[in-house]
Amino acid sequence: MVSTDGTAATTADLGFARLDLDRVVRTGDPEVVFGAGKTPDQIVAALARLHEEHPGRAVLATRVDGEARTRCRERLPGARVDDAGRTVTLGEPPAPRGRVAVVCAGTSDLPVARECATTVAVFGAEPDLVVDVGVAGLHRLLAERDRIAGADAIVAIAGMEAALPTVLGGLCGVPLIAVPTSVGYGWHMDGLTAFLTMLNSCAPGVVTVNIDNGFGAGVAAARVARQSVAS
Repeated sequence: MVSTDGTAATTADLGFARLDLDRVVRTGDPEVVFGAGKTPDQIVAALARLHEEHPGRAVLATRVDGEARTRCRERLPGARVDDAGRTVTLGEPPAPRGRVAVVCAGTSDLPVARECATTVAVFGAEPDLVVDVGVAGLHRLLAERDRIAGADAIVAIAGMEAALPTVLGGLCGVPLIAVPTSVGYGWHMDGLTAFLTMLNSCAPGVVTVNIDNGFGAGVAAARVARQSVAS
C-alpha cells in the first residue's frame, strides 16, 4: 500500500481498526487479529487486508468465536480454522526454524495448547504438540522426556495445581515458558492458583505468562526457537 505522498503506508485504516502494516518490518512478524469483541465481518475484513498486504506470510486471528469462524470459512477461501483453539489462519506459514514442544497436562488444557501450537507455526517455528502428560500419571511424561528435551523451547500448559512446568524444569535444560489455565475443580480462582504456583516454581529457568495466554507463550517460544537455530 502507498500513501498519498508516494511513500509506503505504515497503517491501513479500516474504520473500526488501523492495522499496523509495518510490524513485520520492525519485528519480523505481521500483526495478529485479536478476535474477542470484534464482529465476524470485522475479523474477516482485518484478516483479508492483512493477507493482501503480506501475501507471502500466514496471518492469524485468535479468540475467534463460533459465528466468526463460520463466516471465515464462508468468505476466506483457503482459511484454516481450528475450532478447538479458536484460531483462523490465512496464507502459508513460513518454513519452520527450530522446534517448540507444546506440552499440556490434560485434554482440558487443549484449547490453550492448540492456540499456542498454531501461533508457533505462524511465527516461524515447528510446533510439536504433546497432550495429556500431567504429573498425576508421571510415567506418561517420562515416556516423552527425550522428545520434549530435544526441542529448542518448551511451553508447559497446566491448570489445577500446575506442577507440570516445575517437573519439566527439573528434567530439561531448555528455555521453558509456563502457561497457567483456568481449569480445575472447586475454587481454583479461574486459574489464579495455577498462575501463582508457576510464578513460585522452584525449578530454575521457568518463566510464566498470563492465564490461558497460549498466544503470548507461542510467540515467545517461536522466537526463542528461531534464534536458537540462527545461532
